[in-house]
Amino acid sequence: MFCKLNSYCLNGIDAFPVEVEVDLHNGLPGFDIVGLPDSAVKEARERVKSAITNSGFSFPICHITINLAPADIKKEGCIYDLPIALGILCCLNEISSQELNRYLFIGELALDGSIRNVRGLLPLLCAVHHTNLACIIPSSNAEEASLLQELEIHLANHLKEVVNYLKMNTPLPICHKKTLCPSSTHSSLDYVDVKGQETVKRGLMLCAAGSHNALLIGPPGSGKTMLVQRLPTIMPPLTENECIEITKIYSIAQQLNNCQIITQRPFRAPHHTISNYGLVGGGLHPKPGEISLAHLGVLFLDELLEFNKEALELLRQPLESHHITLSRAQISFTYPANFLFIAATNPCPCGYYPDPKRCSCSLQSIKKYISKLSGPLISRIDLHLETHMPTLKDFKSTNVLSSNDMKQIVQDVHEIQKKRYQGTSILYNSQIPTQFISMYCPMTSSAEDLLHQWLESTHANIRAYDKILRLARTIADVSHHNTIDMDHISEAIHYRILDYPFCTS
Repeated sequence: MFCKLNSYCLNGIDAFPVEVEVDLHNGLPGFDIVGLPDSAVKEARERVKSAITNSGFSFPICHITINLAPADIKKEGCIYDLPIALGILCCLNEISSQELNRYLFIGELALDGSIRNVRGLLPLLCAVHHTNLACIIPSSNAEEASLLQELEIHLANHLKEVVNYLKMNTPLPICHKKTLCPSSTHSSLDYVDVKGQETVKRGLMLCAAGSHNALLIGPPGSGKTMLVQRLPTIMPPLTENECIEITKIYSIAQQLNNCQIITQRPFRAPHHTISNYGLVGGGLHPKPGEISLAHLGVLFLDELLEFNKEALELLRQPLESHHITLSRAQISFTYPANFLFIAATNPCPCGYYPDPKRCSCSLQSIKKYISKLSGPLISRIDLHLETHMPTLKDFKSTNVLSSNDMKQIVQDVHEIQKKRYQGTSILYNSQIPTQFISMYCPMTSSAEDLLHQWLESTHANIRAYDKILRLARTIADVSHHNTIDMDHISEAIHYRILDYPFCTS
C-alpha cells in the first residue's frame, strides 16, 4: 500500500517542494523515516503513532517506510507530522488518495491528536501561491496565514477534524484575509523630548531619509540612546509586502508572539555580550540573527566598542550586500539583512574627551580605544555624529524639531527617491551603485573641487568618497535640489570626522 502527499521544506526565507511518500508492507513491525530527516522529524514516529491511536483509528501492525523526497536535502522541524499521519490513514483506506493530492498539509501533532502551530508557516504558504493547492494548517497559525488572500486555507484543531473533512466533507473553518494597518512606532516617543542635539537630530533624519548608517560619539548622558530610540518614529510605515517579508523572518526565528503579524519597523538593540551566531545568524540549524530580525528596520549597537571585534567585522559584508548567506556542508541559507545600522560609543575609555576637566585619558589611549573600529567598518558608516552635553539654554529652547516634522521631510525625500529610481532595483540614495553615481549625483564645479580637496587632505579611500556623494544626494533632496551644490558637499563632509588622521592613526 502506497500513498504520496505534498509538502514543503524551508531554505532560508524561501521554500521548495517535498513529496511525503508513505509505504506500508508486510514484515516485522517497524517505522522508518528516510530522506535526511533531523531529530525532530525522526521523532514524528512516536507522535504520529500516539496521535492516530488516540484519535480513534487503528495503527497498522506492519512495516512503515516514510520517504521525504528529494532525499539529498536535509528536512527539519515538525511540519511533516500531519501529512505522515494522513498518509498512513490513506494506506488504511480511511481517506481517498485523490482528496489528499489537492491539499498541502502542515502541522505538528500532539499525542492526543490535536494539531499544534509550527514555525516558518508564512514562507511555506508563500511558496504555494504558484500552485493550485489548497492548505490545511493549525488553527493557532491563523493570524500569520491571514496575510495571504489568494490561497484557500482551512484551519484545523485535531487530526480527526481533518479526516472527517476529507472523508465526509465536514466543514473546516476558512482563514480570511486580514486588513493590515502598518504603523510607525509607539506614539509616546518623540524627538520633541530631546533637548539640544539639533545637528544630531538632522543627521538621524538624513539616515532615515536615505537609509544611511551612522555612528554617534559622545560622553555618557549626552542622549545617544535617547536619540536613536526615537528613530523609528520618523520612518515611513511599512507596506503590506514589507510586513509579509518581515513576518516571514520572525516566523522562521520563532519570534512571533502569539503568531502576531509584524506591522512596525523592527528596532533591534542587542547587548554587547551577544555571540557571533546571535548577531549574524547561524547555529547547527542556521536561524536568522539580529541583522535579519532588523530587516527593513533599525539595528542599534549601543556601546559599540564593547562588542566582540570579530562579531563587528562580520557586519562588513551584510552592510554592503544587504543579505547574509550561512553555508553548511550540504546546504546554504540566505536571509535578508537590509537594515539601518546605527551605533553609539564613548570617545575615550573614561567617556569624557575632550573635556579637560573630566577626561584624564592620554592621547595614546584615546587613539588605541578608537582603533578598535577597523578602517573597513568605519568606511561603511556614512555619518559620524558628535553628541554634546545639553546646556541650560537647550532646555529652555522652544525651537525644537518634533518627530512629526522630521517624518514629513523623510516621507518627501522617499517620494523623490521613488520617482528617481523608478524601474530600477535602487530603493534609497545609499544604495546607488558606483557605476551610476555620476548619473544620479550631478555636482556643480565648486562642489566637485571641494570634494577633491577633502579627499586629498584626509587620504580617505574611494568608498568614503562615494559615501559622501550619496549622502550629499540625500541632503540635496531634503532641500529639493536636483544638483548637488557646495553646501551639500560641505555638510556631508562635516559628518565624516573619523576620516581625519587624528582619529584613525
